Amino acid sequence: MTTLTLSKAINEGLRKALEDDPKVVVMGEDVGKLGGVFRVTDGLQKDFGESRVVDTPLAESGIVGTAVGLALRGYRPVCEIQFDGFVFPAFDQIVSQLAKMRMRSQGRAAVPVTIRIPFGGGIGAVEHHSESPEALFAHTAGLRVVACSGPGRRLHHDPAVDPLRRSGDLLRAKRRYWDKAEVDTVAGLAGALPLEAARTVAEGTDVTVLTYGPMVRTCMEAAVAARDDGRALEVIDLRSLSPLDLGTIFASVRRTGRCVVVHEAPVTGGIGAEIAARVTEACFYQLEAPVLRVGGFSTPYPPSRLEDHYLPDLDRVLDAADRTLAY
Repeated sequence: MTTLTLSKAINEGLRKALEDDPKVVVMGEDVGKLGGVFRVTDGLQKDFGESRVVDTPLAESGIVGTAVGLALRGYRPVCEIQFDGFVFPAFDQIVSQLAKMRMRSQGRAAVPVTIRIPFGGGIGAVEHHSESPEALFAHTAGLRVVACSGPGRRLHHDPAVDPLRRSGDLLRAKRRYWDKAEVDTVAGLAGALPLEAARTVAEGTDVTVLTYGPMVRTCMEAAVAARDDGRALEVIDLRSLSPLDLGTIFASVRRTGRCVVVHEAPVTGGIGAEIAARVTEACFYQLEAPVLRVGGFSTPYPPSRLEDHYLPDLDRVLDAADRTLAY
């Protein structure tokens, strides 16, 4: 086991993919000489050359459109969108082309494109740098959407080396880039969780807390605080947002009888709404209280000085747990 930050773990995963498959190409704004704004691709262009780690123009639609063409020619592009709020110029390419290509070709065309998007707030950034657009992509059939909360068990899971050769978005919690955890750099895929599998990060009997990305750490802190008051929160890191690991979700809710869903994105129309509906349909007779949601407010992401008031924190998670236990 090796202790790595999330950014270093991604770097090592990309390096492994580039080494293992000559058809893997990393492309994006400033990913080459600069090594990315978060230094995630640091050193890759030096080691693999400018034809495999490509500094692109500032044109997200062009990045994804080029990746679609490369994939149709047998390459496996890994695109980096520099910040979450910059992905929208490429939205048409992702939703209208990338997501539809397999169905349109009746399975004859594999389009193994990975789009890496640092997402979420909490870093004091300016406008368009702290969005959480995951629900837009999870709503789009044909995409696999994965949200990463930290480096642990992630190194060899990058869709760039996914044998299923699917297209999808890989969302990285940017404010967790410097969090550290132990990563198995030797075992590879052996014993690793599948991409679509959720992971129970704290066991409990009173309330199931479902979360992903940057909120996993916040919910873990809430579980520790709740323990001091005699409440046991079970925290599940969803990891995959499309498809959802409904088996793990339902099994936990049926044990606890209560469910709280937590994400940074606005509550209205968010991933939490889909989960709440699924849980209510499948676990209605085991629920002791309505499914509650904790998330951002239905406003544009605020200026950085106000983001602490916008982002869900430990107190808001604990308040939701208290409210569901009061039923």
